[in-house]
Amino acid sequence: MATLKSVRGSFQQLLLFAFLLITALLVGVALRSVFQYDELMTQSRNQAARALTLSGAAQSLAERSAAMERAARQSLVLNDAVLRRRFEDAARDGNQVLERLGANGLPPAGLDMWRGQLNVIQGLMSGSPDTALTREASMAMQFRDLDALNTNIAQQAQFLIETQNNALAQRIENARRRVMRQVVAASTLAVSLALAFGIWLARPFKRLERAIVGLGENRLEVPIDVRGPADVRRVSQQLEWLRLRLTELDADKARFLRHVSHELKTPLAALREGVSLLEDGVTGALTPAQREVAQILQQNTVALQGQIEALLRFNAAAFEARELRRQRTPILPLVEEQIEAQRLQWQASGLTVRAEGEPISLVIDPVKLGTAIANLLSNAIRFSTRGGTISIEVSSAEDKAFIDISDAGPGIAESDRDRVFEPFYRGERQPQHSVKGTGIGLSIVQEYIAAHGGRILLLPDGPGARFRIELPRSA
Repeated sequence: MATLKSVRGSFQQLLLFAFLLITALLVGVALRSVFQYDELMTQSRNQAARALTLSGAAQSLAERSAAMERAARQSLVLNDAVLRRRFEDAARDGNQVLERLGANGLPPAGLDMWRGQLNVIQGLMSGSPDTALTREASMAMQFRDLDALNTNIAQQAQFLIETQNNALAQRIENARRRVMRQVVAASTLAVSLALAFGIWLARPFKRLERAIVGLGENRLEVPIDVRGPADVRRVSQQLEWLRLRLTELDADKARFLRHVSHELKTPLAALREGVSLLEDGVTGALTPAQREVAQILQQNTVALQGQIEALLRFNAAAFEARELRRQRTPILPLVEEQIEAQRLQWQASGLTVRAEGEPISLVIDPVKLGTAIANLLSNAIRFSTRGGTISIEVSSAEDKAFIDISDAGPGIAESDRDRVFEPFYRGERQPQHSVKGTGIGLSIVQEYIAAHGGRILLLPDGPGARFRIELPRSA
């Protein structure tokens, strides 16, 4: 018997381990998804804050530029120091806004142009009062250029915001796909692990089931050694102990039957001999009543001897069924051989026996399978009505071969169908004017067919009894 490697721990512990392993896998994927979600949420918040900063800074820069223009132009016209300080404060604030814009990723080229334009404006702030009006007109043009730079910086800030939003959306999409792949992979792996563990843990139980079926079918020659978890191993050891015990009991039964049969045969032979002497008048002439009693004794001793011999045959058949001499044998010729061997019997009963079917060859013991077919054919001849037809058909389906035997008799009574294969059981529909059977023929058939790994079935009557031998096509 093929075996698995021994496994430490019980079935319950291994099942718990498998459950925890699959759970840990799924929980790991779930935690990773949560961490990625938190990371994306943090990036989203940072991106929103950066976008607000850029938008606010661009708007603030425009406001500072407007404040600088008012203060600068009024300062030139009025020559007011307070207005000059307001301009300088607004310029300083503008530079700080530029630093925020640069820190948040705005390209430095536009910022440097804004600073250069501011320097030009600051240069126009200095000069003679006589040229104030001229410088104020020139400053107005410079501030228009500064407004254009503000617009350009605002557009760059908006573009930067859109670019960063698109990048964040792409990262979110990539993360979603990555999480989806991880979930699918983890689910597939979890299902694969569950199936693998299920199949791996179920294999010892299937072997235990086969071992129990083997014990039930009296196949006691195969040792039981099922490797697996500790509790399965213990059950295997208990089944092996049971197999050995059944083997001992079977041997004891066989010895008992042989001993009892042998012990009964000697006194039975003496009894038969004594009755024969009485009937022959050796001890003196018998009265009619005494002769009738002697005849009854003679009939019962003959019947008892037949039962003992049948018991010995059944015991021998059960023992021989374990020792098959297999060889590849064509089934149809084997059937025809058994038909020919009983030609005198079925011809004397006015019967027709027909064999047909597929040319199938099986690896079997031809002697024992031939005995099984012969027993079924003998039964069919006994029960068939004169002039009837007995049909034997050989067929196959997938990995099985069938031998169907149908007789022309009254069929088997419904009350007998469940017990028809029991040893020494005779049904209620016995043929008239025929020697009473011993009731072991079908039992021997069952022993021989089971030894081949097959089974004998009683099919529904149609009419007459219909038996089917079912054999595996591969030995």
